[in-house]
Amino acid sequence: MDKKTTRRTFLIGSAAAAVTVVGTKALSQQQQKISQSDADNVRSMPERVMGKTNISLPIFGLGGAGQTPLSKPGQEKEAIALVERALALGVRYYDTAADYGPSEEYFGKILPDYRNEIFLNSKTAARDRDGAWRNLERSLKRLNTDYLDGWQLHHVSFHEELDQIFSNGGAIKAFEEAKEQKLVKFLGITGHHEPDVIAAGLQRYPFDTTLICLNAADIHHPRPFATTVLPVAEERNVGVITMKIPAYGRLFKPGILEGMEQAMGYTLSVPGVHSCVIAAEDPEQLESNVKVARAFQPLTEAEMTSIEQLTVNAGEDGAFFRKWT
Repeated sequence: MDKKTTRRTFLIGSAAAAVTVVGTKALSQQQQKISQSDADNVRSMPERVMGKTNISLPIFGLGGAGQTPLSKPGQEKEAIALVERALALGVRYYDTAADYGPSEEYFGKILPDYRNEIFLNSKTAARDRDGAWRNLERSLKRLNTDYLDGWQLHHVSFHEELDQIFSNGGAIKAFEEAKEQKLVKFLGITGHHEPDVIAAGLQRYPFDTTLICLNAADIHHPRPFATTVLPVAEERNVGVITMKIPAYGRLFKPGILEGMEQAMGYTLSVPGVHSCVIAAEDPEQLESNVKVARAFQPLTEAEMTSIEQLTVNAGEDGAFFRKWT
């Protein structure tokens, strides 16, 4: 038996032993826990087709990193409560990574029952083929699933990393093999630091998705993600997911933005953006974010300009995750 068949058989066998897919029935049972009014609102969250994936998803997804129980050891109960509430509220995009602490394991406690109803995305920071394969095998075990909807190269920051990824023994080999074996459906690349690196990655390979930092302060950075990555993504019909929307709350400091309505409203109004992922500290914060997403209406050019004026002095508060020069 060749190496590919061995991986495929092993991974499917391991997941099948741990997972019973309930799908629509399970999701309906979960939604019965909320009021009819909430159930009506679940159907009202705006959706967008995520580029060449041709999959329509709500504009808001749940992130598994940052200040959330999902990334913290010893908070399984809180993490599960958060995911249960997200499912009840109609959240269908769930984002995690191999190095997000126990995030994958926590997701794996509950998401398998809803596997056919959600888009599950994970990432690897490995730049070599074998390292990426090891991460994928571990991610599938932790998540208790036999496939990922999305698998992305995590926080690619330097052109030298692209050279490693696309070398003969680079991670892209594992990505192509995993997609061929139907262990992953869509391939992507993510970045926190240098938008020109992400743009170059999209130009070098037909990725399906990209996850980039894009908030209301991005336009003031010397190297904005919006003007660097989005034109390339649009040209290649790449699904664009955004993160760091409120910069972990730093954009809510006095004198900057007033709240998530402005933060999320701005990012989702940038042409070419399909959705955003935001972590939540508790179910109440999650509910508040979903409420904003449900009420979203694209901002006018004047409203966008007004928000940009509020963030003109945000400085590193809006880009603490980047190399500011």
